[in-house]
Amino acid sequence: MNETHVLVVESAEKIYSNGQQGVAALRGVSFKVREGEFISLMGPSGCGKSTLLHICGAVDRPTRGRVTLDGAQLDSLTEEEASRLRRQRVGFVFQFFNLLPTLTVAENVALPMMLAGRSERESKKRALSLLDRVGMLARAAHFPAELSGGEMQRAAVARALINEPRLLLADEPTGNLDSENGEQVMQLLAALNRDTGKTIILATHSQEAASYTARTIFMKDGLIISDQKAEPGGAI
Repeated sequence: MNETHVLVVESAEKIYSNGQQGVAALRGVSFKVREGEFISLMGPSGCGKSTLLHICGAVDRPTRGRVTLDGAQLDSLTEEEASRLRRQRVGFVFQFFNLLPTLTVAENVALPMMLAGRSERESKKRALSLLDRVGMLARAAHFPAELSGGEMQRAAVARALINEPRLLLADEPTGNLDSENGEQVMQLLAALNRDTGKTIILATHSQEAASYTARTIFMKDGLIISDQKAEPGGAI
């Protein structure tokens, strides 16, 4: 039976220059992600999980090795091609939300779709549909400063989904939230994975957040030290 792999990482290394010495953030990392998987990357600060997430999303490039996303070899793309791929095939959710304060929630969510060349009317319609999906429709006309942290993160998830990405990358999405709001965000991501088959990779320090995923990749010192599959304990 053929398996569809959304992401393939082969012997990826990332070395940052630090004066005359290089610092290895990744040291030959390899793994594959099947369509519809929900995966957590875990490990201590500085282990390389955020660097790996950025390389998977074409935000950064490996120094050596190969990364293929949805058939496109990321390390061989031009900057313009990488930017287009990020816009069309990857959704990002960050720890600090990154909502623009002068735009309403609906405008924040619609913006990536408008930047991709779609009409304002079409973008707003999809933004409102996604806000309804994440339980934020009643806050569509509000500004980010009027939202709680949990509400801002749910709006950020809607924004990440606006261009129907093949891969959703979440970098410590519960790291700036209290436990109740963090749990709500993880329940939302789990529901998206379960109900829509969205492929999600989550970088987290939190064992509670990782319990929602069916596969956990543990990292240390730029290496994968284990890759474990299990039934997600936090599934709703």
